[in-house]
Amino acid sequence: MDALDDWFPYREYRSCQREMLDLAASVARDGGIAMIDAPTGSGKSSVVSALLAESRGRKVLVAVRTISQLATFMRELELVRKKRGDLKFAYLIGKSSMCPLGGEGDVYRRCEGVKAFSTALMRERAQKGSLVPANDRQIKQQIRKMDPDHPLICPYFIHGKSFVEPEDAGLKMVPSAALRVRAERVSTELIWPDQLAGFCGDICPYDTMMHAARDADVVLVNFYHLFDDMIREQLYQSLGIEGHDALLLIDEAHNCGDVVQSIESVTIEERDIVQAGHELSGRRRSQQADAIVQILPQITRFMEALRGSHEVEDWFDPAIFQRMILSGTLYRSMEEIVDDLLKISEGIREKNIQAGEFRESAIERLTEFFYRIFRSAADPAYLTVYRKEDDGTVALEVRNIDPSTKLQDIARAHACCVLISGTLSPIGSYRRYYFGDLDVTTISLPNSFPPENRRIFCASDITTAYSMRRDAQNLARTEDYITTFARLPGNLAVYFPSYDLLNTFADRCVPRIRKKQIYIESKDTAASAAMLREFMALPGTGRSGILFAVCGGKWSEGLDYRGEMLAGALVIGLPLAPFNRVRRMVIDYFRMKFGEEGEFISYTLPAVNRALQALGRVLRTPEDRGMLVLGDRRFLERRVHAGLPPWMQGEMATCTADIFKKEAEKWRS
Repeated sequence: MDALDDWFPYREYRSCQREMLDLAASVARDGGIAMIDAPTGSGKSSVVSALLAESRGRKVLVAVRTISQLATFMRELELVRKKRGDLKFAYLIGKSSMCPLGGEGDVYRRCEGVKAFSTALMRERAQKGSLVPANDRQIKQQIRKMDPDHPLICPYFIHGKSFVEPEDAGLKMVPSAALRVRAERVSTELIWPDQLAGFCGDICPYDTMMHAARDADVVLVNFYHLFDDMIREQLYQSLGIEGHDALLLIDEAHNCGDVVQSIESVTIEERDIVQAGHELSGRRRSQQADAIVQILPQITRFMEALRGSHEVEDWFDPAIFQRMILSGTLYRSMEEIVDDLLKISEGIREKNIQAGEFRESAIERLTEFFYRIFRSAADPAYLTVYRKEDDGTVALEVRNIDPSTKLQDIARAHACCVLISGTLSPIGSYRRYYFGDLDVTTISLPNSFPPENRRIFCASDITTAYSMRRDAQNLARTEDYITTFARLPGNLAVYFPSYDLLNTFADRCVPRIRKKQIYIESKDTAASAAMLREFMALPGTGRSGILFAVCGGKWSEGLDYRGEMLAGALVIGLPLAPFNRVRRMVIDYFRMKFGEEGEFISYTLPAVNRALQALGRVLRTPEDRGMLVLGDRRFLERRVHAGLPPWMQGEMATCTADIFKKEAEKWRS
């Protein structure tokens, strides 16, 4: 039995799975970067076994994007633990979903503030001999008197701490016995995230998770733990590791770029400028504050000037912005403004925390914006963009358009980095986009599910290309595809590039759909979640429904429609991002970087991936049966077609509306 067999938790390997795991093991052993494109059912989650087989005492970090992906790895690791009883694993999820302490404001800032106050109080009482804070009468009394909407003390944090008096040293705060017991159980038993708060009781769930993670062999984290520099540094410090001590596995790797870009971008709105003025007026005036007050009307005037634009989104010239902001002020450069803002924002942050106010201040947002716009002048990977909101106001954004620098830095900082996804195709394009000229090992696996359980079609006679959106025959044929598809048995989903197109075709098609419960995706998150739960429960009641949803929206990615929950998906249109000057600038940037392939990487590749993610909701197990339809002739164009996974290219049949009706009838029978 080799090292991998010793950790692999199943009786046998799936088709091509051993090849994938051997690749991951070799990268873990020798270092480097690997990218794995493997469809659903390939056994990607077992890559963690390959990393454990070559870990040699190093910690394995698994980065996931959603709770459902976290659960997948928890199930996998529990199987590994049944084979290797000594395995410890833990997970870290955001405080926003775990913190049992009430109160207003940002949960992270609230936590920082109450921990600081609680620590000072506990230490004061410990110096008077009270070494178990949870039993201290005075602390208990203060907790009872505390305003629950504006807490200054955290009883959950306090129950997790005690004090010891080492020889030749002062008081030392350590985890309480109760916290240590719970943390040990979290790392050795299967306790799901929705059970954690109840399991921890009067102990802080986040402290319990963090303490469990310190001794764990595998730690599951979310993308922000990894891709946000400040959060990652704090996490690694808490775990007592450096990047080179860890083997890194990134799941759903096709999302890495979007998440990094989101973290690296910053936005300010008109209301932020108004709020910043209020924050400065309520502060003891200083020369720096007076100088910043002078620039606020300049920012407002700049925003107001953009309201007259006919564009919903466009680029603005940072040089003009800087000249307008500096005009008539005491400042000679943006760097001076950034320096003053940093000093002021730090003072406001400290004052707010002391007062039990944990919301992010407008001055802090303004500081981050000016810092980024100052840095963007010398970095073409950032664009200055304005957006007109629904209420007519304007937001300014410094937008990151190229995540590669951050991804390369993170990958090289770890002992190894393995990226996996079911839609990392074409893998060569993702490799260039993320890692440029770095040495990266790649592998693409075929679809291991039975091909007889699926049919894949591409329509050759319809499109959502802008030039054809008003063509009567094109609209009628598209409507025919949707209504024909709606007659297939079982739960179905139709995906569109935008809410506008969704609503257009829902209005045209819904009156023609019979015997299906119809669900139309709402922009309201809570309403959409409730509808989705109802839709997924239909098969259990003997009924079926059809979703009208948006590619890349709430119902198209990160959801697991197993079994009868989804029997077919139709993607209407190639879901390209709206084309405007900002998009053209992004394309030009990537053309300069990659040549002709730059446009595909920056514009077409994300659209293909959104379509694949939508189709990927259907076939989740080898027993699932379903029909997949790409409803746009642009998927047959050479460049777009080449972006589809090889197995899909080989199986996809071209059709017209008439042919599709016949094929759908065969599938029904």
